[in-house]
Amino acid sequence: MRVHSIDHVELFVPDRYQAAAWYRSALGMEIVHSFEAWATDPRGPLMIATADGAGKLALFEGPASDTPATHGYRRVAFGVSGDDFLRFIQEIAARDLRNIDGAALNSIEVVDHELSYSVYFYDPWGHALEVTTYDVSLVQAGRAE
Repeated sequence: MRVHSIDHVELFVPDRYQAAAWYRSALGMEIVHSFEAWATDPRGPLMIATADGAGKLALFEGPASDTPATHGYRRVAFGVSGDDFLRFIQEIAARDLRNIDGAALNSIEVVDHELSYSVYFYDPWGHALEVTTYDVSLVQAGRAE
């Protein structure tokens, strides 16, 4: 057996639908309606997914951390195209993104890893997140303009 992908990551949030709305606004993730019945159980998850449906977050209701923390993992990284990465950093002011102290980001630091570009931030519940792209030449050209 060999794993073909990561199916989902589970996150605890105070309100699953409020969190789903934030992830939709910030990252374009959508509720997976075929699994939404699971959320009728207070102990069940609300599943949200990336555009291709390959990556999912399972949002469980539970206490949010009072400080940004890793909750047993370091961060969840979302892969995007170079064009979407450039759009993401250009639209930073319209997104509810936070720094480690919980303050809203007004500008964003783009990290050049030579083989990729990344942006690091937190959701309103303290989960560490990243948006990354491997379209290095496209991002370099777009940032030079």
